[in-house]
Amino acid sequence: MRAILVSTSARREAAFSIARGYRASVRQDQSLPNLWLISDARNDAVLEDALRRMPRGSGFIYRHYHLDEEKRYARFRKLRRIARACNHTVVLADSALTATDWGADGIYGAPKSLWPRRRELLHLATAHNLREIGEANLIGSDGVLLSPIFSTNSHPGGQVLGPVRFKALARYSRAPVIALGGMDARRARALDWPRWAAIDGLSKGAVYPADA
Repeated sequence: MRAILVSTSARREAAFSIARGYRASVRQDQSLPNLWLISDARNDAVLEDALRRMPRGSGFIYRHYHLDEEKRYARFRKLRRIARACNHTVVLADSALTATDWGADGIYGAPKSLWPRRRELLHLATAHNLREIGEANLIGSDGVLLSPIFSTNSHPGGQVLGPVRFKALARYSRAPVIALGGMDARRARALDWPRWAAIDGLSKGAVYPADA
């Protein structure tokens, strides 16, 4: 039992050590869009409309894990054309090689999956705790999607960070933090956070902020 406690304590301290060196006010990179639409099977039917309704210069993260490779690529090409016409940044949840082949602007995933970095791509890391924020710092991510802040349809009843813990963790990120998890325009205003992402909150019937 003592060995387990020591091991857990060591891992926690390592995570703090990784992140501590970067603790400061969250950097707000003006080149990174504020608003990010994330694709999913449940919002697929409304993605064309959602992309056209979002403020110009927003961001789009294409996942669509439910499709086989051929259908996934075909759907990506169609949505990418619309996104490009709206001057949106298009990020792919896949490898750097696939993102380059498909003509995406960047990649999205767990911090370790984004390494090694490709200079020509944007790197958006997912994070749920301090350790993953530290990993995102180490690989030099351009943005961190920190979640879940609130309860989500993806993981109903799951544990959430809540606004206070979210902001406490965000302070350790070297890159701009994008709020994710149950987000919509109303919650973004209440949270007073400039960058946020959503599946349902930016799909059919969503209320969009005035600026991206």
